[in-house]
Amino acid sequence: MAALTKELTVGRPLTLILNFTLPLLLGNLLQQTYSLVDAVIVGRFLGIDALASVGASTSVVFLILGFCNGCCGGFGIPVAQKFGARDYGEMRRYVFVSLRLAAVMSVALAVVTSLLCGGILRIMQTPESIFGGAYAYLLVTFIGIPCTFYYNLLACVIRALGDSRTPFWFLLFSTVLNIVLDLVCILVLGWGVAGAAIATVVSQGVSAWLCYRYMMRRFEVLKGTPEERRYNGRLARRLLSIGVPMGLQFSITAIGSIMLQSANNALGTACVAAFTAAMRIKMFFMCPLESLGIAMATYGGQNYGAGKPERVWQGVKASSLLMIVYWVFTFAVLMTSAQPLARLFVSGDETEILQDTALFLHVSVSFFPVLGLLCILRYTIQGVGFTNLAMLSGVSEMIARILVSLFAVPAYGYIAVCFGDSTAWIFADLFLIPAFWYVYRRLLRMTRRTSPVSGA
Repeated sequence: MAALTKELTVGRPLTLILNFTLPLLLGNLLQQTYSLVDAVIVGRFLGIDALASVGASTSVVFLILGFCNGCCGGFGIPVAQKFGARDYGEMRRYVFVSLRLAAVMSVALAVVTSLLCGGILRIMQTPESIFGGAYAYLLVTFIGIPCTFYYNLLACVIRALGDSRTPFWFLLFSTVLNIVLDLVCILVLGWGVAGAAIATVVSQGVSAWLCYRYMMRRFEVLKGTPEERRYNGRLARRLLSIGVPMGLQFSITAIGSIMLQSANNALGTACVAAFTAAMRIKMFFMCPLESLGIAMATYGGQNYGAGKPERVWQGVKASSLLMIVYWVFTFAVLMTSAQPLARLFVSGDETEILQDTALFLHVSVSFFPVLGLLCILRYTIQGVGFTNLAMLSGVSEMIARILVSLFAVPAYGYIAVCFGDSTAWIFADLFLIPAFWYVYRRLLRMTRRTSPVSGA
């Protein structure tokens, strides 16, 4: 089964990163595809209020699920480092401890967030006309947190071993299942907005179970001894010290997004619907940037574990080149096709929503190079173990979005909402660029060790 894993510590960085990123990109596109399908089906068959209901809870979902996904990414970092160092016994111990931590953390989060989701929507000034739908969507999503947590953890572990293809195939299955369940739950069973959330949770739960079964049967490097499967407090603390800051980075970023969405919610249902459609489209086109970042986390982690810090900088340069090439293509597409894409969600006579959606997309795509650099630097810093610095970049984003929400949106309205994300990306890069140089200088000074010590 050695062919199922891949070391990223030898060979041309550009080729390695590109080949590793492509399956990640396809997987992320699939993930965004079923988010798009959710929104399209809801908007077309249930109406504008239902679409706004889904959109009103988007940033809250990102707050919680972003924390889960960040923790999963953090749990995968020691796995990648030990795999790069070829310390397979310790690597397996990390894997099995992370599975136990996931069980406790995901259930606890599901219980707490399910109890609080109504109050959160009130704080966000969710309009009464869409409150019921937003609550139903949010509640189902939170109940399904264990499904989401385990799927992302298993995918992160497999990617840490250099295999970005296997998670893609399970995500492809999840996407198809999600679309089918969307149609059944919404059109056949008439479950409304809650049906869209149920479809997503069930499809991720099934995919997580299949992914675990496949991983443990087919990956020889993961077949450990009974001793390696035991709980280890030292390794658990190490995983939490990396995973929790990464999770908090996403959550801290989401706090700013919640503030921005709250300000947008106060502008009315039409602005919420436009924001929802624009965010779905933007997230779809952001996938390659996010995929490059995830690839750099594994690439950086493996090369750090192998004691090859000079290859980390080579990887940053290669991924930045790929990012610029992609941005040129995306800029041309979104500047010319924003309104036709928006008509996937609403009818052509909703001119205000179509114009607001296009405006949001035009502003966002203009700043994609800033976002691309953010993804590359942040994930690289995370991959080599400096997760606290990556978390502080999230604080920069949060501060920027809060300032826009409190001062710019009340003064300038929806146009300020459109500039909220790009302002946050600029703030984050102003922190990340010097942070990366600090990290890289430390990497250059490090000695080559079998068990590397993480940074601050």
